[in-house]
Amino acid sequence: MTLNNNETVRGPRGADPGREHHAPAPTQSTAKVVRGAIVGTVLEYYDFGIYGYMATAIAALFFVSHDDTAALLGTFAAFAVAFFLRVPGGIYFGHIGDKYGRKKALTWTIFLMVIATFVMGLIPTYVTIGVWATIILVLCRCLQGFAAGGELGGANAFVSEQAPPKHRALQTSLVNSGTYLGSLLASLVALAVNSMFDPETVLSWAWRIPFLLSVVMGVIGIWIRNHLDETPQFKELKKEGETEAIPIAKLLSTSWREVIVIIFLGAVITGGYYIASVYAATYLQTAGGHSPTVAFLSTSVALIAGVATLPISGYLGDRYGRKPILFTGTIAAVLLGFPCFILMSNGSVWQAFLGQMVLFIAVSVVNGCSYVTYVEMLRASVRYSGLALGNNVSNTLLGGTAPFIATWLIDVSGSTLAPAAYFVFTALLSLGAVFFVKESRGIVLRAD
Repeated sequence: MTLNNNETVRGPRGADPGREHHAPAPTQSTAKVVRGAIVGTVLEYYDFGIYGYMATAIAALFFVSHDDTAALLGTFAAFAVAFFLRVPGGIYFGHIGDKYGRKKALTWTIFLMVIATFVMGLIPTYVTIGVWATIILVLCRCLQGFAAGGELGGANAFVSEQAPPKHRALQTSLVNSGTYLGSLLASLVALAVNSMFDPETVLSWAWRIPFLLSVVMGVIGIWIRNHLDETPQFKELKKEGETEAIPIAKLLSTSWREVIVIIFLGAVITGGYYIASVYAATYLQTAGGHSPTVAFLSTSVALIAGVATLPISGYLGDRYGRKPILFTGTIAAVLLGFPCFILMSNGSVWQAFLGQMVLFIAVSVVNGCSYVTYVEMLRASVRYSGLALGNNVSNTLLGGTAPFIATWLIDVSGSTLAPAAYFVFTALLSLGAVFFVKESRGIVLRAD
C-alpha cells in the first residue's frame, strides 16, 4: 500500500491483499500540518483553563454571595454551562468539516473562541452593572463552548488524514499536547498574575490580563490556519462527490456503536483531565491549605509532565498497539486515584506536587493513544462529526461538570477525598470501553 511517505504498510484486516490503495499525494509538510492543528488546541484549552484557574477571583467579582462555597459553585456552574454548548457546536462544525472541509471549520472555531474570551476580559463586574455582568459572562462562556465543540476532534482529523500510518499515533498525540500546553500557559499566566500583584490589585483589574492576552494568540492562530491546505482525503471525497448531505444523520445510522465507545473511552481524558488540572488547582488551596502560588506551580509541573508523556504514549502506541497503552493508562488511573488525592490533601508541598503529577501522567498515557483510536474507527465522510460528537458528549457529561461535582461531593460528604471517587469512576468507564476497542495500529484510514 503506497502512502504519503512512499512507504508500504498493511491495510485493514480482511482487506484484499492483492489490491493496492493509493493515498492522495501530500500537499504540505508534516510540521506545517501539526503546527496548524496545535495552535487551535492551545488556544481552546488556554481559554477554558484560565477561567478555572481564576475561579476564586471570578467568584468574588461575578457571583457575589455571603457563602464562599456558594460563590465558587456558581463559578464552576458557569464553567459547566459552556460544555453543554459543545455538543451542538460539535454537530455544527462537524457538519461544516465533513461537508465543506476541515480547514474551513477549524478557522471559524478559533475565531469565535478569541472573540468570546476577549469580551470576557472587558466585562464590567457585578458591582458595576449587577446581574448583567454575570449574564454576559455566562453568554461568553457559552460561545466559547460552542466554538470549542468543533476544535479538538477536527484538529485530530486534519492531522491524522495526512500522517503516515506508522507515525499516526505520535502525530495525533502532538495535537493533544496542545491541550496541555494551553492549560500550562493558562496556569503560568495565572501564576504570574497572582505573584506579581497583591490580591486587591488582582480583584481590581489584573484579573483581566489573562483574558485579554487571548487575542494575541488568536490572531497568530487564524493567520497560520488560513495558510493551510485542505487534507488530501477530504479533497478526494469532494472530487468523487462522496460527502454526505447531512453527516450527523449518516453517522448515527451507520457508526453509532463507534460513537458510544468514543464517549466512554473519553471519560478519563475529559472528566479525569479536568479533575487533575483545573479543579486540582482549587483543591490544593481549599483542601490542601496551599497558597495560589503553590497550587498554580504544582499544576504547571503536572502539565509539563503530561506534555512529556503524550508523545511517549503515542510512540509506544505506534510500536506496540493502541490497546496495551490504553489498558495501562486506565488501570493506573483506577489504582492511583485515591493515593494521589491523599498526597494532595496532606499539606506537604512535595506531596501535593507528586500527587497531582502522577494523576496527570495516568490521564496522559490514555490520551496519547485515544484520538488516533477514534480516528481509525470512523470513515472519512463522517469522521469530523464522529470525533466531535463523541468527544463533546464526554466533555459535557463528565468534563465540564467535574469541578462542580467535585466541589459538591466534598460539601455533602464532608470528605476531602470525595473527588478521588469521581476520578476513579471516570477511569473505570474508560477501562470498560477499552475491551470494545479493536486494535487498529497501522491500518489505512477508512474512506468509504
